[in-house]
Amino acid sequence: MEKGWLGLPYHTISEHYNRLFGEKVYKVPVSVVDDCPNRRGLKGMQTCVFCDVWGSAANAESLSMELRSQIEKYHEHISAKYKAKAFLIYFQAYTNTFTKVSALRNNFDIALSYPWVKGFTLGTRPDCLSPAVLSLWQEYHEKSFVAVELGVQSFFDDQLEFMRRGHTAEASIAAIQKITQATKVDLGIHLIFGNPGETDDHIVETAKIVNTLPITNVKLHNLHVLKNTPLEEMYQRGEFIPIDRETYARRVELFLQHLTPRIALHRLAAYSSRWDELIAPEWTKNKMGTHQFIIDSLRANKSYQSQNYSPLEEQEIELRKKLLARSVPHLPI
Repeated sequence: MEKGWLGLPYHTISEHYNRLFGEKVYKVPVSVVDDCPNRRGLKGMQTCVFCDVWGSAANAESLSMELRSQIEKYHEHISAKYKAKAFLIYFQAYTNTFTKVSALRNNFDIALSYPWVKGFTLGTRPDCLSPAVLSLWQEYHEKSFVAVELGVQSFFDDQLEFMRRGHTAEASIAAIQKITQATKVDLGIHLIFGNPGETDDHIVETAKIVNTLPITNVKLHNLHVLKNTPLEEMYQRGEFIPIDRETYARRVELFLQHLTPRIALHRLAAYSSRWDELIAPEWTKNKMGTHQFIIDSLRANKSYQSQNYSPLEEQEIELRKKLLARSVPHLPI
């Protein structure tokens, strides 16, 4: 089993944060909204096929707790478990900009009121970016660390239509440009692999698109089936077959091989924290087991991030040397 997140054949988010803060930081996941444009049915949209009633909340109980109570409870737990000293507040569930700016401001002020908080990160969608929201992000960036995780999920419109995302790939790219032009927040995206009809060519093309974007990080998920979701109905009717672990690991490997070394990875696969709600695939329950399976596959194949990426800039060359040395440990850095 790998010890920690460093020494791996890919650029980890821990390394990214270490460069920014000079120390290891941990995320405190909180939930402050309970809705999104899809669930509201705006402009004829439907709930995303994979989304359950918790809207990706790590702790289901958090949806009924006040923000301060969440922060203090989960901070205490993480501090005790990891001896952690520095934290980011992670506004995780649903669409965190699908609310009033005044409510966002209040939430941000509460998050930053704790001395051990270095900043905050929040998840949102490409179609929930008003000028007021962007201005607010920039305002808080000027006094703290602000990161945004944008739920892109795919750069192929047929896959987005299957997932019922309610936005196009073009809209996602436009949103990324909009954020980077209006703010200096630390920007990342979420991607989902395992959609019907997905091919290796899709994965390679996805990496190439990501390489052109002004982002610093990516979070990978495998499409999996939870109870009480549209995807469960499709699965029961035989209309959706989840990706197997071996195929998924190979797709992650392919993505990493073509990905610039400057992009950091939050994680390589999804994890179902509510085991009783997972329908399929079973391997999604095993967080560290899946992580280690992918790492073992990468090492067995002597694969590493940016292996097939070019051209390289000077900074990227140094990063790739380090990644190569991790993949083939006997080589000097």
